[in-house]
Parts: sequence; structure tokens; C-alpha cells
Amino acid sequence: MTSRSGRASVKRLVERILLDCGPAALARRAHRSDCAVLAYHNIVPLGERAMGDRSLHLPQREFARQLDALLTRFKVVPLEALALAEPPSGPRVAITFDDAYAGAVTAGVAELVERGMSAHVFVVPNLLGRRSFWWDRLADPASGVVTSAVREHALWALGGEDERVRRWAEEEGLATQKPPPHARSATPEELDAAAGRPGITLGSHGWSHANLAALPEDALERELVESGDWLRRRYGAAHASWLSYPYGLTTDRVIESAARTYTRALRIAGGLADRRRLGTGAHSIPRINVPSGISRAGLLLRASGL
Repeated sequence: MTSRSGRASVKRLVERILLDCGPAALARRAHRSDCAVLAYHNIVPLGERAMGDRSLHLPQREFARQLDALLTRFKVVPLEALALAEPPSGPRVAITFDDAYAGAVTAGVAELVERGMSAHVFVVPNLLGRRSFWWDRLADPASGVVTSAVREHALWALGGEDERVRRWAEEEGLATQKPPPHARSATPEELDAAAGRPGITLGSHGWSHANLAALPEDALERELVESGDWLRRRYGAAHASWLSYPYGLTTDRVIESAARTYTRALRIAGGLADRRRLGTGAHSIPRINVPSGISRAGLLLRASGL
């Protein structure tokens, strides 16, 4: 056994002990007024393989098992239910997807609908139509990781803008992958089908998935307003009230701008969401990122507040 696999085995054992021996139940009781907002990305359909930035691509079978595990301990609710006036009857989770990957809006939505569960899918309108994302193209094929140097340059020097990152990668001669269809953006037709399923609501992930924190004021406004307008025209106002910040990056300036267009907005990290701070005007709501390598026990512990 390698030291890495040994550490992973010990971690899984500790997670299982914490989950089964009381601490998780105590945490859920302590946080019964809070909510775990889970952030997923892509779901890899049965029979397909993961490619690109591997942490973002969760196999469908494991996603289904996670949903079943969540249902044993939590009530799954829509985002809109988080700030209801009446006290929650028990620990709750809300499920979200960033980027509107094709696998998420097909295989992922299918698993949710089968269980009568709700979810919010955050859409990048300008990248719909089987577009691959720069982080998947530039991930190392062996490790499934984007190097920190590449990520830093793409996010801040190039503003996280897909076309600029694509051109830079070509000019630098960087090795790229060609993600399969499920690991690319959904088509408008797939998104229409998902939005028509019970419990599935859409939201904004910016117009073109730029790093909002790196944009000048006029470009920032366009990213937020154009995405919201597109959702409102195509799907109605109910699908245009929530924003998920691209890359989870934000500043006070970005939050102020988001508040002019959206009712609420979500980060990508930060732990449990405090119910008392989820009313209209909450534009920095924390979420729990769900990477593909997390164990079911680890997910349940995070959702419990541990």
C-alpha cells in the first residue's frame, strides 16, 4: 500500500467513525437552523469516462449514491425555501450545479427527478452549445489537474475569459485535451428540457464565465445584466433571481453590482449557510463544494457542519 492510499484509507475510516458514532448527529442538531448548499459541476453518464479537470466530473453512479445517502439524514429543498419564515423541521440541503455541463443537465437531472429532488443549475449563456471550458482543455491528462501557474494566469491576467485563455494557450503551445460531449456545455435544447423537469430551476453564472473580480466596471455590469436578461426572456423571472459567482471569486465591488441585478448570490465555498442571513439582499451565501473524490461519509460530515 502506498503512503497516499494509506492516508486515504485512514481518512475514510475516521470519517466513518465520526458519521456513525454521534458527532455528525450532534452537529446536525446544533446547525438545524442552517442549510448546506452543495455545489456540483458535471455528472459523468454511465459508460462514459471522466476527462478534463477531474475534480469537477463526478460519475453518475456515485452521484446517485450520494443523493440516496443525503436523503437518509437531510431534507432536500429548493434554494428559494432556505429563507422561509417558518423554522425548518430538520437539517436541510440544497443542490446546485455550476456551468450547465451537458452531463449535469441530462444524467444529473435524471437522477434528481427520479428521487423527486430539486436543484438549481447555473448557466453561462454565451458558452452554451457543446463548448468546452478552458480548465478542462488545459488539465493535465495524467493527473486531471490544472497547474496553479496556468490557473493563476488564466484567472487574473486573462480575466478567466474563455476566448482569451484559448488564444493564449495556442500562442504558448500548451498541450490541450478535447473533452467528450458530456464534459462540454449543454445545448440550449438540453437546457430547455432540464428546465421543464419538476424541481429544476436555472440561475446565472455570468454571461461568459469571466472572473468578475478582474473586470472593469462596465464589463462587470454587462456580464451580470446580459445573463439575467437572457434567462428572463427565455425562461421567465423565476429563473433569473439567483447568481453563482464564476470561479467563486468576488469582491465588495462585485457584490454591490450583483445586488443591482439579482435577489441573492452564492459563493463556491464557506461552509453552512446561516438561515438568519438568507433573506432578500444576501449576496455572499456560502456553499460546500463537492469534488469528485469525496467519500459519501465525507460529504455527509460536511453537510452536517463538521
